[in-house]
Amino acid sequence: MKKESFIRPVIYQLLPRLFSNTNSNNKKFGTLSENGCGKLNHITSRVLRQIRKQGITHIWFTGLLEHASSNAYHQFGIEGDNPEVVKGIAGSPYAIRDYYDIDPDLAENIPSRMAEFESLVKRCHKINMGVIIDFVPNHVARSYYSDTRPNGVPDLGENDDNDKAFLPSNNFYYLPGEELELPEQLKHLPYVSASGTEPYHEFPAKATGNDGFTARPEINDWYETVKLNYGVDYRDYGRKYFDPIPDTWFKMRDILLFWASKNVDGFRCDMAEMVPVEFWKWVIPQIKEKFPDIIFIAEIYNPDAYRLYIETGQFDFLYDKVGLYDTLRLVTAGEVHARNITQDWQKLDGLDPYMLRFMENHDEQRIASAQFAGNARAGWPAMAVSALMNMGPVMIYSGQESGEPGSGETGFSGDDGRTSIFDYCSMPEHLKWVNEGKYDGGSFSTEQKKNYNFYTRLLNLCHHEAFRLGYFYDLMWCNDDNEFFNGKYIYTFLRYYEDRAFLVVANFHKEKALKLKIKLPHDALKLMGQKGSSLSSGKDILKDHRNHVRDVEKFNDTGITVTADRLSAHAFHLKFKKV
Repeated sequence: MKKESFIRPVIYQLLPRLFSNTNSNNKKFGTLSENGCGKLNHITSRVLRQIRKQGITHIWFTGLLEHASSNAYHQFGIEGDNPEVVKGIAGSPYAIRDYYDIDPDLAENIPSRMAEFESLVKRCHKINMGVIIDFVPNHVARSYYSDTRPNGVPDLGENDDNDKAFLPSNNFYYLPGEELELPEQLKHLPYVSASGTEPYHEFPAKATGNDGFTARPEINDWYETVKLNYGVDYRDYGRKYFDPIPDTWFKMRDILLFWASKNVDGFRCDMAEMVPVEFWKWVIPQIKEKFPDIIFIAEIYNPDAYRLYIETGQFDFLYDKVGLYDTLRLVTAGEVHARNITQDWQKLDGLDPYMLRFMENHDEQRIASAQFAGNARAGWPAMAVSALMNMGPVMIYSGQESGEPGSGETGFSGDDGRTSIFDYCSMPEHLKWVNEGKYDGGSFSTEQKKNYNFYTRLLNLCHHEAFRLGYFYDLMWCNDDNEFFNGKYIYTFLRYYEDRAFLVVANFHKEKALKLKIKLPHDALKLMGQKGSSLSSGKDILKDHRNHVRDVEKFNDTGITVTADRLSAHAFHLKFKKV
């Protein structure tokens, strides 16, 4: 593929359960009938086009696969799970109950739920947007049972010898002779205590999803899930049994092939580093042999393993959470200087193009939450750095562009600054964009309109050649702190490609606009092919009103003069002329 044809992934993460739910009741621990639930059919072509206008190339549909839930559809033979092993009434999207099925909550016509998913994929592709779904390879719901798997395919655990704690051929890990004992606190959850169901029984107990090899998981463990066995004996110091290839590998490969055949464009692989890299090395090339354009994104939190999962594991992209996200959050809070951002790209040692950048997702607290920054605008400089620093993918989470604060208790998740993924609920600020089904932001406040417009300009800018294909030059080394530059609040860099160049300036100061003089060294000019040139102008294309660089004739000596608003980001399109 020619470099010029490279499409930079700009990803919009949404949970259909939340995204298209227009019920604003939000009763704490409310049922589906009380609080509502979004449906796949509600994500219409019009809605998708509105998302596309924001510069989005891919949508990550979170929570599509059937997962453990207290909700039941008896008339269709779908029973609810024992509430003791469900987080919230709706349940966690990451406690998969059937790898081969779509969650019935998301369907208008439940028997046709797979067809409704397939129609959604077609709607996305018709307007040139890719579809990313979750692949959850490390664990499944305790109630896992696939009633939709292809004929002749044995279910997970069907042929296990559960008298053995570990066998390479087993799909699960067992604790022979021990019965599962769930945390006592679960009995006091309203949806558990009011259910009237018998206590959950599991004998022998299985190991818990977060590598908990105990029959007594704690409340903060992933007690609702069980760990899958890829041939690693964790109780024998992680000894590996990969020859012959473990049964789990084949089953998980077949699941990937099943969904790839549904024309999805990528997999976001949950907790990928908890699965041996040898499996990824084996499976990803097989999937790409049949579906060469499909992408694999790894959720990973160990920087020491980044290169291993790219070079050996064959992943296309990795989360950049433990690194740039963590630093940007600290800078936003005023706990570290903006200069610290330089260390993050340096530590990656050339892996920047493989890193997926974000400031929100379902696991992280909302920028506008009281637990993070307290207002949406505070995320502008951080998000601009995330999006414009390199050519790798960038992602936003639905509601981020509306300033969703994730405040209040809706049930299991509590008031933690996140929009709950466990409960039936909706997003109040997001509903102002939905605007009674118009999806036009017609109910936005003035500040919300500014926030939405900022994200739209920023994400569309990601597709400019300079940010999609171009090079990066960090300017912090040549701009010492002085009267006109403060590295505590300012981070600045260049992006350039052929004759196109941008100066990006992020100001993290919560209260002050800063007048800056930013130096561009001769080395940078040479790399940009502008040696012997004079800067003639620089228009800020991230602003909705005019903002230009000044003192351009002096830029080699005293620096370009720019004004950076408080909590702002600027992208000055630099124009040069030969002298």
